[in-house]
Amino acid sequence: MEMKKRVFMIKYFKVILIAVAVLAVVSCKSNGKALLPNVSGKAGEVIVVIDREGWEGNLGNEVRGLLARDCEFLPQREPLYSLVNLAPGSFSDMFKYHRNIVIFNIDSTVTKQGVVYRTNVWAKPQCVIQLNASCQDSAIVVLGKNGENIAGALEQAERNRVIANTLLYEEGQLADVVDKMIGGKVHFPMGYNLKKVTDDFIWIADEKQYTTQGVFVYKYPATDDEPFTEERIIAHRDEFLKKYVPGMFDNTYMITSPFITPGVKFLKYHDMDFAETRGLWEVYNDFMGGPFVSHSFYSKDGKEIIVLEAWVYAAKYDKRQYLRQVESLLYSFEWDKE
Repeated sequence: MEMKKRVFMIKYFKVILIAVAVLAVVSCKSNGKALLPNVSGKAGEVIVVIDREGWEGNLGNEVRGLLARDCEFLPQREPLYSLVNLAPGSFSDMFKYHRNIVIFNIDSTVTKQGVVYRTNVWAKPQCVIQLNASCQDSAIVVLGKNGENIAGALEQAERNRVIANTLLYEEGQLADVVDKMIGGKVHFPMGYNLKKVTDDFIWIADEKQYTTQGVFVYKYPATDDEPFTEERIIAHRDEFLKKYVPGMFDNTYMITSPFITPGVKFLKYHDMDFAETRGLWEVYNDFMGGPFVSHSFYSKDGKEIIVLEAWVYAAKYDKRQYLRQVESLLYSFEWDKE
């Protein structure tokens, strides 16, 4: 009897193992694609695949001028991206899992010059950009025509990763607080907490020992003839900050730094037009400061201006990645569905 039981158990486990193996094969081949590993590499890092001659010559200078140029409106100089150069022969499998890859395919046999954008080629969520050209001079021309689109694709890939991670580990109550005031949601990951809420102002932040990543959400009547000029945006900003964001001591509060004029760009994302404002903030009568970026746009009924603002305090550290992370949250904004 005991022997029969053992034989039964062995057959049972064999069936289970076969079933697991079949499920694994089916899963791996679902949709005709193998399951991809997660990307590797640091946030804000880009692998550039180009031979030594190209990297050390004019083409390399153009690449660095595009992707390693200074980030705008940071207190210290920091590159837009950290670049890692690899020769084509060194671009082995271990590097193909990197998050951001720009490949220069320079060959005399290339007949169709241009840029190809791909996602999730060897890993996920991955951004792979390939520039095809017949020679280095032609590659410089192609890069000149497509440079901002290349930088934009990398930036959007970095944002999408932050947003995807946020949605996995979201503090849903914070989105509801924002929704109640402006009729749309900004999504926040775990670690962010509500600092202040009024009828027209919300302050949410992730505060750690040496860093703070903060978001302001505020609104005001759309009564200005030209509401999206730098002067109007900053005037309203300073009004709200003086009222709602005090410093650590008496007669201290956050202001826009008067020493660097903020920059305003008009952008469109997910069919929504907004004015992006970048600049530096500081605390009046104190020595704190850092970068900020805001999105200003009309409410759905056009009667109010809504502002979503991301800012960073990180006195001991580089600020590029801290700002990129919190700025990405602004891009998670979505109106309530009607």
